[in-house]
Amino acid sequence: MKLKDQVAVVTGGAQGIGKAIAAALAGQGARIAVCDVAEDLAAKTAGELKASFQVDTLALKADVTRPESCEEMAKKVQEAFGRIDILVNNAGITKDNLVMRMSEAEWDAVLDVNLKGAFNCTKAVCRPMMKQRSGRIINICSIVGLMGNAGQANYSASKGGLIALTKTCAREFASRNILVNGIAPGFIKTRMTEQLTDEQKQKLAAIIPLERLGEPEDVAQAALFLAGPDSSYITGQVISVNGGMYM
Repeated sequence: MKLKDQVAVVTGGAQGIGKAIAAALAGQGARIAVCDVAEDLAAKTAGELKASFQVDTLALKADVTRPESCEEMAKKVQEAFGRIDILVNNAGITKDNLVMRMSEAEWDAVLDVNLKGAFNCTKAVCRPMMKQRSGRIINICSIVGLMGNAGQANYSASKGGLIALTKTCAREFASRNILVNGIAPGFIKTRMTEQLTDEQKQKLAAIIPLERLGEPEDVAQAALFLAGPDSSYITGQVISVNGGMYM
């Protein structure tokens, strides 16, 4: 068990990619704090992880757009488990539109959750990590933060900004042995892609060299690697998990 007794905080951890990451970490012995705005769903996921992997879990309602909520989240995790070893900034939303039609509210909402949310959570956990002189922060970025995407100016900007935040934090925290890395998923089978028609999915698969959409577990395995001891000399990097769609 590579992560036995370590404590992992996963935002947006109640479902989708976040849930898959929480399960992968729990499978290696980590104690898991499932943090999500959907409190009931977070509790359900935390219960499932505890039953499946026999690890301690905690379900917390957290609004990552609010600094005080993130501070409270970090405080409760430390009260329950005594430490924080891993933070996965996974919480994210989309509000797609063309630039000429995008409202200020659509822009602000996505930037607040995807970019400011990661900043708030990172700030909340970095002090305890600095005191223990160890930690891993994993930011879930996106392929569109690297290549852009029509109709997703807000989402692309938030994820591009998250990549820059990843690299800056890696430089700032390295002296305290806190490693900060990102994962840039391509098109993954989640609630977002379930809304696509079969024809749209086929067109997407056709432009991916591996000719398929990814699974949440594909992203989770990359997160597990970055959280574990085998990545101890890697920081400030972004791992693309996209089937070769963007190289």
